[in-house]
Amino acid sequence: PSQDKKRTKTVAIIAASAVVVVAAATGFFVMQNDHGGSANVADDSKASESGKPKTKPSEPDNPRDSSGVPKPTIAGWKVVTNPNHGTQFDVPADWVVEKPDTFSGFEDAEKGDGSPAITFSAPAFLKSNWCEQDTDKDGTIEDVSLGGTGTKGGKGAKDTATAASNESGSWVWAAYAQEATKAQQQAAIKVEKSKPYTTEAGLKGHYSTAASTGLPKKEKCDTDGKSIAFTFTNAKGDFTTWVLYGARGVDDEIPDETLMKIMSTVRLAGE
Repeated sequence: PSQDKKRTKTVAIIAASAVVVVAAATGFFVMQNDHGGSANVADDSKASESGKPKTKPSEPDNPRDSSGVPKPTIAGWKVVTNPNHGTQFDVPADWVVEKPDTFSGFEDAEKGDGSPAITFSAPAFLKSNWCEQDTDKDGTIEDVSLGGTGTKGGKGAKDTATAASNESGSWVWAAYAQEATKAQQQAAIKVEKSKPYTTEAGLKGHYSTAASTGLPKKEKCDTDGKSIAFTFTNAKGDFTTWVLYGARGVDDEIPDETLMKIMSTVRLAGE
């Protein structure tokens, strides 16, 4: 793939998996898996519950239509399936759902060598060309998306509460705050303490939200950001996190109600 930090729509084949690059406020990066650890983001929350919660999710009576395609739990929405983690969730009709074997993430801007800062897989994106800019003035237009969502593994996580708060803060940092100084990051990013949550399908875990305020805006498409992360255990007993991030403080910001509604559809596939 191109080494341009903010180059978009780059496609590569890695370990027989499709890889897509879609930019937000910082360079979006590609990787072979989504089990990498999250960066540490300063926050005042301290999650308390430990151990893996026991979940007994339930699926709709007819989870597939006559063609075998999974049916959304919300009429008119689209199903996002992640076979790697055995999960599904729904997104509104205007989101673009990538192939299940697609891996996406943000590169580490400080290292500058294309290595990962954070990743997820089987993603969906809202308005991939929401904003356009040419940061390095080379004549190549870079598309910046309004938001994205996907699912990632939680290798090394200790419990769902801690993992959720770590992930929500890390995605705001990776997508929107990497170019800021450490002091600016600490002042701008606020991570909410994780709360217990049960989806409509009965999947139990914890969720956390995070947001940035007052980050420096150096480029045309730079914005503050927000995210929500829900951590649970999948059918294999592995920690898994659903994540959604998006631009904050813009006219077409994804409403918080929509974030919560999408999270409510997270479920285990094939039950």
